[in-house]
Amino acid sequence: MKTFNLAALLMLLMVCNVKAQNDSVKQLKDQTLQEVEVVTTRPGTIKSRGLMNAATITSNELTKAACCNLGESFTTNPSVDVSYSDAATGAKQIKLLGLSGTYVQMMTENIPNFRGTAAPYSLGYVPGPWMQSIQVSKGASSVKNGYESITGQINIEYQKPQLTDHINANVYGNTMAKFEANADGTIHLNDKWSMGLLLHYEDKYKDQDHNHDGFIDDPNVRQYNGQFRWAYFSPNYILQAGIRMISENRSSGQMESHSVSGMPLYRIGIDTKRYEAFAKNAFILNSEHNTNIALILDGSIHEQNAFYGLKDYDVRQKNLYASLLFETEFTKMHSLSTGISLNHDYYNEMLHFEPSNIQNAATMLQNPSFIPKETTPGAYAQYTFNYDDKLIIMAGLRADNSSYYKKTFVTPRAHIKWAPNDIFSLRGSIGKGFRTVHALAENNFLLASGRQLIIGNLEQEEAWNYGISTSLNIPVFGRNLQLNAEYYYTNFLHQTVIDYDSDPTQINIGNLQGDSYSHTMQIDATNSFFKGFTLTAAYRLNDVKTTFGGILMSKPLQSKYKGLLTASYKTPLGLWQFDATMQFNGGGRVPGQEDFKAYEQLSAQVTRWFRHFSIYIGGENLTGFKQKNPIINAANPFSNSFEPTLVWGPVSGAMGYIGIRFNLEKL
Repeated sequence: MKTFNLAALLMLLMVCNVKAQNDSVKQLKDQTLQEVEVVTTRPGTIKSRGLMNAATITSNELTKAACCNLGESFTTNPSVDVSYSDAATGAKQIKLLGLSGTYVQMMTENIPNFRGTAAPYSLGYVPGPWMQSIQVSKGASSVKNGYESITGQINIEYQKPQLTDHINANVYGNTMAKFEANADGTIHLNDKWSMGLLLHYEDKYKDQDHNHDGFIDDPNVRQYNGQFRWAYFSPNYILQAGIRMISENRSSGQMESHSVSGMPLYRIGIDTKRYEAFAKNAFILNSEHNTNIALILDGSIHEQNAFYGLKDYDVRQKNLYASLLFETEFTKMHSLSTGISLNHDYYNEMLHFEPSNIQNAATMLQNPSFIPKETTPGAYAQYTFNYDDKLIIMAGLRADNSSYYKKTFVTPRAHIKWAPNDIFSLRGSIGKGFRTVHALAENNFLLASGRQLIIGNLEQEEAWNYGISTSLNIPVFGRNLQLNAEYYYTNFLHQTVIDYDSDPTQINIGNLQGDSYSHTMQIDATNSFFKGFTLTAAYRLNDVKTTFGGILMSKPLQSKYKGLLTASYKTPLGLWQFDATMQFNGGGRVPGQEDFKAYEQLSAQVTRWFRHFSIYIGGENLTGFKQKNPIINAANPFSNSFEPTLVWGPVSGAMGYIGIRFNLEKL
């Protein structure tokens, strides 16, 4: 795809702007103004005023960047980091409180989702235009959603068919040869029934090797994604149900131009099929006391067939989740939530290594620790005390039993919030989390490495999380200055450790032998200095350490700090919007190499709004910074020193994009 002519496009948008304004003036001369509509702009990110330290990323915030998928939706968020897990497969991971995304409970509409095999590539499974909002909560969460949350939760709310009758569409292209098209629409059958359809197609179709290491910089991905859903609303019964289907093929590896006579090309291919169905039923027993019973059902099948050079890995995961909940408010001060749940996982994993006469070929994975199936029933109770929204205390306890580990484990969690007035609030939380590890399914991108992969007999992970945060809303010259400060400490009792340090020819995945913890401190401020303009500044410190080979060391590939500065301006008539974000990423440790240095990234976007559509143009990583030699020993991909998984920064340089959004809601 050719590089976009930014100047020409901006000139075209300005001409359209002048013409639109002249036409509007001409129409006003001939008409009498009959009605005035006052419109207020919804904030892009809304900090929760409730019990949890949470923030909601609204659809307005998602339009400030390309936001092609969930993984690209946190560009302007100071709390969540998104980075490549490796430079070969395109797997991405989020980091919250300085720890891997596996410790964040991912949910779709409050249903636990994208676990196990789906984890490495799940950030690409949720198209940006499909999302109504994203809720990010930190620290210990409610026991209602299970025991797996350790550092927090990320919940995705899709576009709902019952809210509006609309047809939306989005077309996008970038200079990395990626094309994307999205469409979603809803229809109201009557006053109770409504249906919605969401469609997505993307194609990254061209091999590119800008760093000339012989490997494709960004995998070629072709994805078909669809969701059909329906909703029923009546005074005593509510139903939300739907089906989702994903078909994705990603390919990467050596460019054909770098093939060596007598040596096969090192190629990577990952073919994924995912099917999911869900139903959320709510029975309203007493609306005055918010008494209701809810039944949540979700089932998924995730199939992945992959090859990494000479290694073939096929996995089929089936998951069934069911939850029955009861909630009631005895009074405005006292409420109770209780319920039972069941989670069943079934894995069928096959790993095959093709023998080769290539000298120094990597040896086969040893001691694979496969957990074929696990059934975990559980029950919980949670009590909330609310004194006039000034003092809120919530205490929850759940007990679950693992069929694989043959034990019952207890998860306690507690929250407190004190808000004596509208200006100041203080929150505290403490809670435990557990997690069953499927080491190869969750980290299958490690098979791209030439190192010998050794997996031990892994224990169930267990950790405590403690947090405290404070918020200030200060009126300044008629504007609201929001200040937030927080500190979180995560301490692992049992943890699965991926060890690159003990042996340079091996990747060892085993149980923690020693200490492992994370300290994170963050402060951020948001202010609207004048109408239409919003500025956010944030700074976060990370102190994350784990014991590797008996030595307590900083977690590898983790930036020691992060700074963020975002600015957004929308013109008075709402026709133009300008957004820019600068990230400052601190240095960190790389196993067996020198520490990486601090680096900056800049992204910017200009949007021109029309009545039923908008055109946006922008760029990411405009500073052009990229990690030098993200693939170690790329010339010898079948040796045990070949390493594409030690990625700490961008693997591609500056990228430009253009897109158009259609909204036919008011036609």
